Amino acid sequence: MQKLQRPIIYFLIFATMFVLGGIQNTKGIILEKVQYDIQLDLGQVGLMVSIFQIGFLLASLVAGILADRKGIKIVMMAGTTLMMLGLIGTSAASVVSFFLGFYLIVGFGIGTMTVSVATLIPTFFKERAGVIFNLANALFGVGMIVTPLILNVIFAQNISWRAFYIGVAVLIAIILFALILFNQSQAASAKGQDDVTIKSVLQLFQNRQIVLVILFILFYVAAEAGFLNFFPIFYTSLDIAGMDAAQKAATAGYIIASFAFLFTIGRFAGGYIIYKLGERRTLVFFSLFALVSLVIGRIFMKDSSYLMMLFGLAMSVLFPTAQGIASKLTKKAGSLQGLIYVASGLGGAVVGILIGQVSTIFGIQNGFNLLIVFTALICIFAFMIKTPNIEE
Repeated sequence: MQKLQRPIIYFLIFATMFVLGGIQNTKGIILEKVQYDIQLDLGQVGLMVSIFQIGFLLASLVAGILADRKGIKIVMMAGTTLMMLGLIGTSAASVVSFFLGFYLIVGFGIGTMTVSVATLIPTFFKERAGVIFNLANALFGVGMIVTPLILNVIFAQNISWRAFYIGVAVLIAIILFALILFNQSQAASAKGQDDVTIKSVLQLFQNRQIVLVILFILFYVAAEAGFLNFFPIFYTSLDIAGMDAAQKAATAGYIIASFAFLFTIGRFAGGYIIYKLGERRTLVFFSLFALVSLVIGRIFMKDSSYLMMLFGLAMSVLFPTAQGIASKLTKKAGSLQGLIYVASGLGGAVVGILIGQVSTIFGIQNGFNLLIVFTALICIFAFMIKTPNIEE
């Protein structure tokens, strides 16, 4: 890797993940402002969320294939352009249909950029992919933490959400400038493979290890999203001596915040952990750690609820470590990363419906217990996943 290219590649990975984390974690805050600004009802807000996710999922698959066919640089430039267009368009929207269309473009752009970065890492850091994936996801977490704080300052100064989106578009323009300086010919795999088609992508499922990684990701996201979305509801439903509803809600919020903090710390430490343990042992050990911490936290929920925050530390390194292992299973890095993000999107979408329905029929406590099932499944898959010594 040439001397000039190394800092550019690091910047592209870490700056992009920081921005993506910030946008992802402020969607709800922005939509709350948009709701009153352009008069959305709750049904339309829900539609916005769905439209964004549809754009993300479609882009995940399409961008992965195009990254393999045409090269990372072209796809990444398309993603940054779409994000800028979508953000500028939504910031100018004054009617629902206008906002809806550009919000779909934002989702498509974010999906494209996410897969592009996930493809860039194994292309240039093949042997250290797991380490870089953990660091990149740590920066994603920092973006999730810092950006809402920035928004609070902006809103306290009576600055509109529209100005915030314009500011983010400017940051993405800087990333686009770095992309122009980026020389993708550094690695043969970055030049594109014209033989990559939908059929060849589907053939990835013939590799048992790839299927196991995708299933691992799906149930991992189901467990993580299920915890973040349903823990506050579950905790406030408990009958805890000496605590009223407001106190339980505050405690649940603190546990979620602590989960996110330990989650981010774990990802910063993930590179060192992988260096010491190796990718497969890291995957197995932290999967078991996640299951044990969840079960113990569930058993002692009423007396020692703060034990549950350890679940965040246990879960922190699993997704990026699985990505690192997956990157060694095929040369079609973009297509595989696209499938991984499709699986993560499906895991996040299905868990809400499943836990919601079980909770409606059997109660929230039984619905929340499904997380133990999901975490047990990722332990099984972790034991079955093997780290290849050479690329297949």
